[in-house]
Amino acid sequence: MKKIILLLVFVSLSFSCKKEKAPLKIGYSDWPGWVAWDIAISKGWFQEEGIEVQFSWFEYTASMDAFASGNIDAVTMTNGDALVTGATGASNVMILASDYSNGNDMIVAVPGINDISELKGKKIGLEVGFVEHLLFVKALESVGLKESDVELVNVATHQTAQTLASGEVSAIAAWQPNSGEALKEVSGSKAIYTSANVPGLIYDCLAVSPSSLNGRREDWQKVVKVWYRIVDFLKDPSNNKEALEIMSSRAGVTPEEYGSFMKGTKFLTLEESKKVFEKGNSLNSLYGSSKIVDKFNIDNKVYEVSQEIENYIDPSLTLGL
Repeated sequence: MKKIILLLVFVSLSFSCKKEKAPLKIGYSDWPGWVAWDIAISKGWFQEEGIEVQFSWFEYTASMDAFASGNIDAVTMTNGDALVTGATGASNVMILASDYSNGNDMIVAVPGINDISELKGKKIGLEVGFVEHLLFVKALESVGLKESDVELVNVATHQTAQTLASGEVSAIAAWQPNSGEALKEVSGSKAIYTSANVPGLIYDCLAVSPSSLNGRREDWQKVVKVWYRIVDFLKDPSNNKEALEIMSSRAGVTPEEYGSFMKGTKFLTLEESKKVFEKGNSLNSLYGSSKIVDKFNIDNKVYEVSQEIENYIDPSLTLGL
């Protein structure tokens, strides 16, 4: 009888442990540095690490809303939007800098406009307060213009291509695939400024809720480890065809088209990421880039109180590899 009782207790405890080990829930959206997670999903690399991870596909803004609502444990977003999300009540910690935009974020203008300076007095469609707004401000600064020199029209990023095609605006600001769609839909349109002009302005990250990170640190460490396996896979030219097939399938475009998106994304190797996690004030540092975004957010009244950047960044999971 004693053996039976002990066995039942053991089974009960084992069941409780398994029940408590819920899958890590991650929300992601259409950006090469985030779609790349599908490589690990399709190849079963999370299972090989002994963790269960549940990815949910969203429109970008909806993914942040799901995180803010507590429906997911982590979300892929830019460092700037991580600050906005945190400032508005959804605390988060960036544990991974997957890449930075190196041309995929664009200011696309209608035919006849060839330079940012020619946008003076014109209407510009972009998602006000989000990362493309910051890129556009930097573009204006590069030619000595201010935001007051143009008229901003608030447009959801996934609607920018059709807005440019409608003739309502003279230019839009968007990231791939939306920027590419705008170039396709409006014959003769062109990118007159891109994130390649300001590398490191837009870092793409995996941000986790503090409660999940504190409670499941070892599991999140494994997630970060899997990410760098993905990067190694992408860096090997022999894997190019397979990688594009996996990623384009998720994005709903051809492998050839997705190949063009990859060119505008700077995937960070482990060693490059470790340098990005070093403290500094320039765009070479996630800290420095985030400070610049924080100032933009304050100046544009995206939120009212300057954020403590160090509270948003935990380099230890990357540095520990």
